[in-house]
Amino acid sequence: MGLIGLLISWLIIGAVIGLLARAIMPGKQAMGLGMSIVLGVVGAIVGGLIGALLGGDGVSGIMSNPWSLGTVLLGILGAIIVMVVYGLATRGRA
Repeated sequence: MGLIGLLISWLIIGAVIGLLARAIMPGKQAMGLGMSIVLGVVGAIVGGLIGALLGGDGVSGIMSNPWSLGTVLLGILGAIIVMVVYGLATRGRA
């Protein structure tokens, strides 16, 4: 897969992970679709780091197979963590 294909794949998986994480999180999140995608991609990277700490392939595993079930689940976990941190950092704004 070339660089363009990898970027498109990351945007799609980021959107899926971000939207799933938003649906799982309780309460109302004050963020748009674009921020959900960005936090989903960042969450996938955080999930890859968590996977590496648990003995998995880590971020390299995400890069090689972004569509596996384990990758998506770790990405959702990472995205929830990132969204909670984002929510705490932006609390009281707007």
